[in-house]
Amino acid sequence: MKNLLTEFVPEWAKTVVWYQIFPERFRNGDTSNDPTVDDIAGSDPQELPRYWEVHPWGSDWYELQDYEKKNGDKEMWKHLLRRRYGGDLQGIIDKLDYLQDLGITALYLNPVFDAPSLHKYDGASYHHIDPNFGPDPEGDRKLMQTEDPLDFNSWVWTKADELALTLIQQVHRRGMRIIFDGVFNHMGINSFAFQDVLMNQQHSRFKDWFVIKLWDDPVKGSKFEYEGWWGVKSLPEFREDENGIVSGPREYIFAATERWMNPEGEGNEYGIDGWRLDVAFCVKHPFWKAWRKHVKSINPNAFLTAELVKPPEVAKPYLQGDEFDGEMNYNFAFTCAEYFFNREEQRISAKEFDIKLKELREIFPPGVPYVSQNLFNSHDSNRIGSHIVNRGIGNFRDWHKYIPLSKAINNPDYSPRKPNEEDIALQKLFVIFQMTYVGAPMIYYGDEVGMWGANDPCCRKPMVWDDITHAPEMYNPDGSTCDPDTVDINSDLLAHYKKMIAIRNRYQAFQLGDYHTLAAGNDSSIYAFKRSYKNENACVILNTTNKEYLYNLRDETFDGYSNLLDGNRKVSVNDEIPIKPLWGAVLVNR
Repeated sequence: MKNLLTEFVPEWAKTVVWYQIFPERFRNGDTSNDPTVDDIAGSDPQELPRYWEVHPWGSDWYELQDYEKKNGDKEMWKHLLRRRYGGDLQGIIDKLDYLQDLGITALYLNPVFDAPSLHKYDGASYHHIDPNFGPDPEGDRKLMQTEDPLDFNSWVWTKADELALTLIQQVHRRGMRIIFDGVFNHMGINSFAFQDVLMNQQHSRFKDWFVIKLWDDPVKGSKFEYEGWWGVKSLPEFREDENGIVSGPREYIFAATERWMNPEGEGNEYGIDGWRLDVAFCVKHPFWKAWRKHVKSINPNAFLTAELVKPPEVAKPYLQGDEFDGEMNYNFAFTCAEYFFNREEQRISAKEFDIKLKELREIFPPGVPYVSQNLFNSHDSNRIGSHIVNRGIGNFRDWHKYIPLSKAINNPDYSPRKPNEEDIALQKLFVIFQMTYVGAPMIYYGDEVGMWGANDPCCRKPMVWDDITHAPEMYNPDGSTCDPDTVDINSDLLAHYKKMIAIRNRYQAFQLGDYHTLAAGNDSSIYAFKRSYKNENACVILNTTNKEYLYNLRDETFDGYSNLLDGNRKVSVNDEIPIKPLWGAVLVNR
């Protein structure tokens, strides 16, 4: 596959290694801004608890604290959704050195805008950072009350907003990029627009923003009724016409977009480098086409990535150069799961793996495969370690069937245990491929230190840090106990991530190079490929078996190259390269 130059994607997006941060669970850098029970009002579950505290960061995930037991709720999901650990923007700033040392060059932040939930997908606004992510929540909320949300010139800059600009500046000064999560299909019930509709009904200035089915009418006996995203009432949907999101919310979204890309005309030092678009498939194409033009007029090098979770042929129309540059590459994850992790009876052969990868590279315009975010897991799926532990419960590609199967609080057959050595070996093997394949690798926070967890909300545990004492995990989702699993940093896995990220960052062949398959048989044992860019060539060989494999190097191109995964050992043509079980070789011309 030739790396053509006639592309619409930003060149920098091909070269980065992404790190996804779930802000509330990454790091508590400022305990003075920790949320109160009033701050979570409006989030699910809707009823406020009688007893509530900021949850201890290092506590056992499924163990109920005393304040939770007092509330008497038997449903585990309610406890998990009510928890707040105090993660904030200062915590991210404090750990930028950690991320830089890891080799990360781009950050994707789950929503940071004002919202009552732990996940922030129920935005109260798009033009303000959540006050509890900044240094003065009380002062920020008072300041926000002085503005008219529809008068864009009246918008103020809160302390949390200013801290976000500091974060952006600090990221850029390290030579890194940063994008925010744009949730433009819906808002939350706490939003300024929806609250006004609740109060003023059909007389509200925002009456045309949402999908309203019925208004309150005592005479007719009707009660207010509206459409929530996916039926979730805490997420009222924006109304759409043939052009997508209607005027009103459309102008507001455009204004908020410009605010964070070019704050007060300060330029790119303080502006974000792009957006990740939540449930992009739920918004009609004409809106995204217009919005892209708006974004690119502010910053032609901005990166736009979509959450689609659709088969390639369905995702294709979104990735033609007039909407998005790339996507969160779940199809990459599905394909890798089928080759690396599925049980033997469910696994695909190396040949099938190669065919599926080729389809993903060739179905989109040139450049798109190079910037798509090659993830395995995210905030919407079980973590890679737990996926491996539970391989066999279903097929990851069957997304809507797999989600409930991978939720430990719903599926008693799902194992919440810590990954063992064999599980970690499989994760390492995947990382070798992830860091050397076409596309921009993306790590979900904590995967590099061995965090594990079932699907939402258990994939959103607090980050494991070496300066926090973490209690062993001995409680199950049903409240029973098991043998304790220690919770600490897996230093060996962390070192592996660092090494593979460094290889990715050093060699342009892995960022920009052509891709050629070298070995892909009808079994699933060995897969090998070549990456080439200018005068740089690389060969990657993967052994997915539990036995050592001798790979015969017949390609003269790699004569005298070094195997970066074997002490930089030199290889020659016709050498039989020994590859350990569940391991690989990375050959480069140093």
